[in-house]
Amino acid sequence: MAHTKTPAGRPEHERDADDAPPTLMRLNKVLAQNGIASRRGADRLIEEGEVMIDGEIVTELGRMVDPDRQRIEIDGVVLKSRGERKTYYLLNKPAGVVCTSDMRENRPRAIDLIGDRNRGRIFTVGRLDEETVGLVILTNDGEFANRIGHPRYGVDKVYRAVVEGRVEDDRLGKMRSGVHLSDFRSNFDKVWVQKRSEKQSVLFIRLLEGRNREIRRVCANLGHPVKRLQRVRIGSLDDRGLKVGHWRPLSRRELDELLELAVEKPRPRSTKSRSRASKSSGPRRQDDRAHPSARKAPFRR
Repeated sequence: MAHTKTPAGRPEHERDADDAPPTLMRLNKVLAQNGIASRRGADRLIEEGEVMIDGEIVTELGRMVDPDRQRIEIDGVVLKSRGERKTYYLLNKPAGVVCTSDMRENRPRAIDLIGDRNRGRIFTVGRLDEETVGLVILTNDGEFANRIGHPRYGVDKVYRAVVEGRVEDDRLGKMRSGVHLSDFRSNFDKVWVQKRSEKQSVLFIRLLEGRNREIRRVCANLGHPVKRLQRVRIGSLDDRGLKVGHWRPLSRRELDELLELAVEKPRPRSTKSRSRASKSSGPRRQDDRAHPSARKAPFRR
């Protein structure tokens, strides 16, 4: 089969990268995909004159750029193009380390614990608070980070929480049904007990969408402050064989397994839609009331 010819007479698949049409993206999206800040935070950096494009300071919000052809610089550091080698790491984060890419941060950063000199400009997929220990994925692949970190793709995270006091069954029931906090209602996908005594209880908590300090706030609200919190699993990855403070690159097989789990879930219908559907469809069968998590394989350590 003959290859399509370009005006210069070369096969299309042999064109130079410079011949390809530019791919324009919003500047704030480029910064967010490189782990610099959220899009809103990136807008603030742009407004404050912290970002340069091809050597010129840019303060215009909504600016479109070609990350493969233009030089994008922030705080003296040049972002590499999307053609750079993608890197992926798993870190067992110690306490006292923060998940941020802010170069002005004085506390130890998770990205600085990755000792690979060829790591590129990596960032954390999601965050753990400073006191929490456990698994964090780091990468320079923005698309992968979105697939693994965004709640709509349903990659679960499992935490081991050591809390004060004996957590009775009624408290466990409240954790499972949801606790009203000042700014949102908690949503633990699953909670189970490893052991409990009068002094402390050890719980495992599975989240599909983690909010800021959600586990700590819920446990404190129910009278069981967290003494130690550790993320022990992300999707198909667990912390076995990886000591706290250590890291390792992710294998191709591990990446594929994570991406297989990251399937976009249908958005829940509004309350009004559910109400109309329930009226029109009549009473539900007993089998229909089973929670989807009941079909998931149990967590094993």
